[in-house]
Amino acid sequence: MTIRVKICGVTLPEDAEAAASMGADMIGLNFYPKSPRFLELARAREVRAAVSGRAALVGVFVNASRETVAEHLGELCLDMIQFHGDEPEEFLEGWPVPVIRALRLRPGEPLDTSASTRASYLLVDTFHPTLYGGTGRARSFSGLGGANLSRVIISGGLTPENVAEAAALRPYAVDAASGVESAPGVKDHQKLRRFIENAKSSR
Repeated sequence: MTIRVKICGVTLPEDAEAAASMGADMIGLNFYPKSPRFLELARAREVRAAVSGRAALVGVFVNASRETVAEHLGELCLDMIQFHGDEPEEFLEGWPVPVIRALRLRPGEPLDTSASTRASYLLVDTFHPTLYGGTGRARSFSGLGGANLSRVIISGGLTPENVAEAAALRPYAVDAASGVESAPGVKDHQKLRRFIENAKSSR
């Protein structure tokens, strides 16, 4: 089975349509108000319509209230939820769709895939002291080799140039936001195509 690809921080319906048509498996919508890729519900509905069931829609939240998450989940019929902040483990319980827990690892910090978590999947991102994802900061893959990555999504500075190296580790999926953009929230369709092709052709 080829690697799954998640394109995150999508803000435009035409970018969502392009990513889905190129073979992206998941489209991430950012609902963190401080992010340059933040989406209002009205625009998110347009993105949902553009995807039209061809890719899973993932709602990304950072320290949001349970009510806010539930509202977006219901309004958009989200397929997955990603928690990218400092949410306690109990906050991950009780959702009717799979949950992704983002781990913002510092350089050299090991990934413990055996750690107990209520999340269905773990997303490995690069730590930033003030930003939650989408920083473009690349991370070393050296600490991931040999680990069981069957429920791990590798993120953090992935681009068309380095995604094959990440995909070769056989994670559940690879994830890109800034690495396939021409500006924050605006996807470069040539980069999108190269990223998806390079990920899915990795051996």
